[in-house]
Amino acid sequence: MREGSGMVEFERRFPNRYHDVGIAEQHAVTFAAGIACEGLKPVVAIYSTFLQRAYDQLIHDVAIQNLPVVFALDRAGLVGADGATHAGNYDIAYLRCIPNMSVMTPADENECRQLLYTAFLQDHPTAVRYPRGKGVGVEVQTAMTAIPLGKGEVRREAGQNTGTHGKRIAILAFGTLLYAALDAAERLDATVANMRFAKPLDMALVAELARTHDALVTVEDGCTMGGAGSAVLEALQQAGIAMPVLVLGLPDEFIEHGDPVVLMSRCGLDAAGIEQSILKRFGGRPALVRPAVHQ
Repeated sequence: MREGSGMVEFERRFPNRYHDVGIAEQHAVTFAAGIACEGLKPVVAIYSTFLQRAYDQLIHDVAIQNLPVVFALDRAGLVGADGATHAGNYDIAYLRCIPNMSVMTPADENECRQLLYTAFLQDHPTAVRYPRGKGVGVEVQTAMTAIPLGKGEVRREAGQNTGTHGKRIAILAFGTLLYAALDAAERLDATVANMRFAKPLDMALVAELARTHDALVTVEDGCTMGGAGSAVLEALQQAGIAMPVLVLGLPDEFIEHGDPVVLMSRCGLDAAGIEQSILKRFGGRPALVRPAVHQ
């Protein structure tokens, strides 16, 4: 089902599987809960910012009953042209605190497809957040392949004795900022992990990166207060691991209308901004590493 207009082609092809509830977020979520109670697996396609309007229903009608509803959260992160009202800056923070809920943060269009499939296979509430606009241009696999729940992956390994003042830095990227993080890491000679899940967090990977690096950096296109970086800090605290952690994300302010590329740059979340934030916190000069093109 979908809140609002759109998805005309899907409605035409599957008229008995599609329900357009209009601009009625609370009804959409409760309707999905009722469908799930009858043994089906509904997918609620909804803007990240508008799911906020159905927060009570999300908790009381879906999560408490641990129903297998998939929330496909469009417009996650900054949306640019529609301004602060439509920006999906808060979904990681407001979702990960809900028991039974899993929160997935795909890095690109192919991973989004596979994580939506992964979410559909679960027997509890799940959310897959993805941004407005085009993907980064990776090849989209036709086959649907489930990704192990709560498992990230290392996409780049740092050298042993290079990088920022000899420190080994690991960047933990949540969502589409993976590619900006990879570009920054080439200059800094840092490790980069594609975390893929804000909840459940891959604590085994976090602990391993903490053991083999001198500092961690988290990167997300969501609010830093209560977001994925906060999840990493909480996990480290619970594991008794004390080490420097730099949390990068959207600032504690409403971000107005503008070009998304410009807005992300102003927030320090493009490759140059991530690099400069790491250098400012940990000192040193960029490593002399040939830039790579990531596809």
